[in-house]
Amino acid sequence: MLWILLTLVVLVLGAAVLLLWQRRHDQTELDQTLAERQRAQSIGSHRARLQYPVVDLSQCIGCGSCVTACPEEGVLGLVHGQAVVLHGSRCVGHGRCAEACPVGAIAVTLGDLRERRDIPVLNEELESPHVPGLFLAGEVTGYALIRTAIAHGTLVANEVASRTTHAAPEGALDLVVVGAGPAGLACSLQAKARGLACLTIDQSDLGGTVSKYPRRKLVMTQPVDLPLAGRLRQSTYQKEELMELWQRIALEHALPIRTGEGFVDLTRAADGTFVVRGTGGEWRTRHVCLAVGRRGTPNKLGVPGEELPKVSYSLLDAQSYTQRRVLVVGGGDSAVEAALGLAEQEGNEVVLSYRQQAFTRLKARNEARLEAAVARSEIELALGSRVTRIEPSSVELALADGTQRLLGNDEVFVFAGGKPPQELLERLGVSFDPAQRAARPPIAEQGPGLLRALASALFLALAVAAWTFVLRDYYALPLHERPFSAAHEALKPSGAVGLSLGIAAAVCMLGNLAYLARRSLRWNLRLPGSLQAWMVAHVATGLAALLFALVHAAMAPKSTVGGHALACLAALVLSGALGRYLYAFVPRAANGSELALDDLRAELANLSGEWDRQRPEFAQLVREDVQRLISESRWGGSAWARVTALVRGQQRARAILTGLRTQGALAGLAPDQLDALISLARRAQRTALMAAHYEELRTLLASWRWFHRWVALALVLLVALHVVTALRYGSFGG
Repeated sequence: MLWILLTLVVLVLGAAVLLLWQRRHDQTELDQTLAERQRAQSIGSHRARLQYPVVDLSQCIGCGSCVTACPEEGVLGLVHGQAVVLHGSRCVGHGRCAEACPVGAIAVTLGDLRERRDIPVLNEELESPHVPGLFLAGEVTGYALIRTAIAHGTLVANEVASRTTHAAPEGALDLVVVGAGPAGLACSLQAKARGLACLTIDQSDLGGTVSKYPRRKLVMTQPVDLPLAGRLRQSTYQKEELMELWQRIALEHALPIRTGEGFVDLTRAADGTFVVRGTGGEWRTRHVCLAVGRRGTPNKLGVPGEELPKVSYSLLDAQSYTQRRVLVVGGGDSAVEAALGLAEQEGNEVVLSYRQQAFTRLKARNEARLEAAVARSEIELALGSRVTRIEPSSVELALADGTQRLLGNDEVFVFAGGKPPQELLERLGVSFDPAQRAARPPIAEQGPGLLRALASALFLALAVAAWTFVLRDYYALPLHERPFSAAHEALKPSGAVGLSLGIAAAVCMLGNLAYLARRSLRWNLRLPGSLQAWMVAHVATGLAALLFALVHAAMAPKSTVGGHALACLAALVLSGALGRYLYAFVPRAANGSELALDDLRAELANLSGEWDRQRPEFAQLVREDVQRLISESRWGGSAWARVTALVRGQQRARAILTGLRTQGALAGLAPDQLDALISLARRAQRTALMAAHYEELRTLLASWRWFHRWVALALVLLVALHVVTALRYGSFGG
């Protein structure tokens, strides 16, 4: 008895230590994520450029699969156990987060296009509604990924094929593709696969914009399917590898691609066909696909000396530049990658000039590499600067403090973006008017899916209830009388029906555990079906296993290994069902408080912004004091620290609010302004305190995952022991 008691004490203390350690770890990660989100908001990188993920908090269960799956670090994070967007500008639309979410709580979509006048108006088939037969594909539509471009090109070719039900007019093609980048190449391949008469032209080489990337640049980070070629073997490709592959595929399939053929104009002939004019000829065609990219003509700096031969707008090979004094201008990934590549070459002195005070659009890995290069003095940053003059051996910079700086210089690389071919497209009839863009349906929360889960459980429970009702004459008998029943041989646990249901329960358990293997990114198993379907199967097989096992035990489980396994299975199903929905509800409420805090910070910024010119010291004091209120209202650290924060929080809040009122009166604020300030500060403190309460509740519910996993492990061991015992002693009794 003493040994059992000692063992229980050790187990309880060990579980408590592990739980407290997990709590500390979760709190540290939460603080870091909140700080990172605040940093993203301060530098503006929280805003999406085009594509961005949207999280449905009513469904998110906080598994973190989306955070792990995203190739661009820092786009997503976990706050209060649910996914939130941190650096929205880093999202380029991979969509892996949506693929990895087991409950369908995340989607990648385009941002708010209501004011965007650089995105063409297209229908779902990527056709201009104002110019029937004219399609756009790839980067020119606003999507940046190679995988998306390939999907666009394939879609256009299929749509054209569906319309070519009769022969084309004499001398006319079915399709002319302008641009031989990934979208144009995919369109050409699919057009050939569908038997279309097609021609592709490009003013430069096969590969389009990709062919102009720097050497060894990683240009694709996920597997794609290319028409006719099938799935590409590698999941990652450098520029040279991808270009070689595309050239080989084009040759193998004898694609009619004319490189060095610039696009000049497009007109409509009298018979309704298009006339495509190039620098080397013209072609009649029923359909046209413009896969021309978005880069267009590089943006110029508009400063004296920009016409000098040392000024370039792209970098193909950094190894060609050594022992040079280099200035790189720009704040995007292209500029940073160029600066890093040039800094690696022998003898180069590299200065990176950017007009903003912080980088807002960098991928996390480029940001980390840049910080490391700056720390090693390989690159000098000139933030808040702009080029004012370029001389043969120098460059003049205007700095943020109003002073000028003269740099010795041999090479200038400008990465200031490019002018998209908007003027060309508008001349062809493509509209960019946001008012003509079809309104997208608003993204609405779908709810936690409780109705479907309850309906499935109800159906299975009714089936078992019907089974037991039909055979009530047997199941209602006392255990000692059942062996005398005619149905006993079939319904007993080792009987034909009982054993079959036991095997069915075991199969359901194996299928239930297979979900973990399907979800694991570490194992990277390519099992068929979406992760959402596997999650539904996970819930369904768990419920089915419990009901099958209950009937297998003849509705009368005993105090045996099998009976203990059944009890463990019931606890597992119950913890999964309750935890799934309660765990999603509490973090959602906590994140609602965090969003309210963001709104309050924005309101505070607007309010204090009015005082920045006349009372800058007071405006800064207000922001610092309100932030102190928010920070001190968050509970953290040990349990004693959290209790102390709760007890002393109101006293500290009153002291800070009194100080703000006093300082505001001294600064000459009107009474109504003071009241508005104090009201806002008090709301911020209360909202932060509410988020802290929810975080404590979430911590308690976080033990659900721990309990659920360990109960699952115990179940597997008990079931294995039950099977071994039954095989050894010839009894499958529950």
